[in-house]
Amino acid sequence: MKTLRLKPGKERSLQRRHPWIFESAIQKGGGDAGETVRVESHEGEFLAWAAYSPASRIRARAWSFDVDQRIDASFFRANLSGAIRARARFDIPSDGVRLVHGEADGLPGLIVDRYGDTLVAQFLSSGAERWKQVLADALLAATGLQRLYERSDASSRGLEGLPEVTGWLRGGPAPTRLELQEHGWRLGLDIATGHKTGYYLDQRDNRRRLAEAVRRLGCRSVLNAYCYSGGFTVAALLGGASEVVSIDSSGPALALAADNLARNGLATTGVEFLDADVNVSLRRFAQQGRRFDAIVLDPPKLAPTAAHAERAARAYKDINRLALGLLEPGGLLFTFSCSGGISADLFHKIVASAGIDARVDGYVTDRLGAAPDHPMTLCFPEGEYLKGLAVVRR
Repeated sequence: MKTLRLKPGKERSLQRRHPWIFESAIQKGGGDAGETVRVESHEGEFLAWAAYSPASRIRARAWSFDVDQRIDASFFRANLSGAIRARARFDIPSDGVRLVHGEADGLPGLIVDRYGDTLVAQFLSSGAERWKQVLADALLAATGLQRLYERSDASSRGLEGLPEVTGWLRGGPAPTRLELQEHGWRLGLDIATGHKTGYYLDQRDNRRRLAEAVRRLGCRSVLNAYCYSGGFTVAALLGGASEVVSIDSSGPALALAADNLARNGLATTGVEFLDADVNVSLRRFAQQGRRFDAIVLDPPKLAPTAAHAERAARAYKDINRLALGLLEPGGLLFTFSCSGGISADLFHKIVASAGIDARVDGYVTDRLGAAPDHPMTLCFPEGEYLKGLAVVRR
C-alpha cells in the first residue's frame, strides 16, 4: 500500500473528517491515478484511506477514516446502498432524484441522478474513474434498474487530468429525451445534452416556493432570467401569473421551455421567450421603464473557486442591482448563486450592496438552498454550493 505523509500540522482537517487533501499539505508520497493510498500525519499516525489524483490540486480524496476499512467492491456497494436509503428519509415529491452527491455521501467525485427508470452518473475524480465499472454494476444492483448513462463532461474532469466521456454505460442505446414528474408537474429533459445530468434537480423545492409565493402575493408579471428549460416559468404560470418573460441565451433551452409549457397544458398567451443576453435585457427594461411583480435570477456558476470570487461578486452585484430596480414596490426577487466560491454570507452582502446602489431595500423573507437530496454535511460545508435569497421590495 502506497503512503502519503503530510507536513506538520496538516492533519487537522482530516481529523475533522474533511475529505480533501491538497497538494500543498503533502510532504512526500504518491500513487497512480485513482489508486487507494494510506494517508498519515507527519508523525506516522493513520488518518485516512484516499484516492490519489496526480494532476489535481486536491491531490487525494478520502474514502474512509477507518484504519480497518478495506476499499474494495463491497465498500462501494455498501456506501451506495446507504446513500440511496437516505433519500427515502427526505421529502422528494418527484421521480427525478439525486441518489449520490459526491463527498456528502462518502463517494468523492461521484454524482448520480435518477430520472424515472434511468440513471445518469458523473465520474468526476480519479478515484471514481478508477472504480467506474464496479460503481456502475453496484448502482444497477442497488436500484434494480437497467439503464445507466454517463455524463462525465464537466470541466472538473480536466482538473483531474481526465478526458470528457459521455454515452451509455449500461442498457443502451435508448432514447435520451425523458420526462420527470415534480410536484405533479411534467418536465422534459435530455440527459445527453442538458445541463449537468440533464436537469437542475437542486432547484426543485425553490420552484414550488416560487409558485406558492406568486399565488400568495398575487404576482401577475414575472421575469425569469437565465430560464434554461423553463422550470421557474412553469412554476410562475401555475402560481397564477398572467405575464411571464423568460430569457436565455440558448435557443435549444428556450425550445425545451416552450415544450414544458405544452406538457403542462399551459397557454402561451402572455408568455414571452427571449433569446438574449440577460444583462443587456435588464438594462433595456430599465430604459423602457418596465416593471415586474416577481423576478427570478438563477445565473450559471460565476465563481467555481474562491479565487474567482471578486470578479464574480461584481457580476452578481450588477444583475441584482438591475433586477431590484425593475421590481414593483412589494415585488418579489428570488436570487441565486450556485458558485462554490461565494459563501452564503458573502452572497447576502453582495445583494445588500446591490440594493444600496439601486436605492432599494427589501425584506429577506427566506434563505434558499438546494433540495435535500443534494445534502450538505457537518464535515463537508463545501456541499452548500447553491444559496439564494427571497426578497420582498419595501
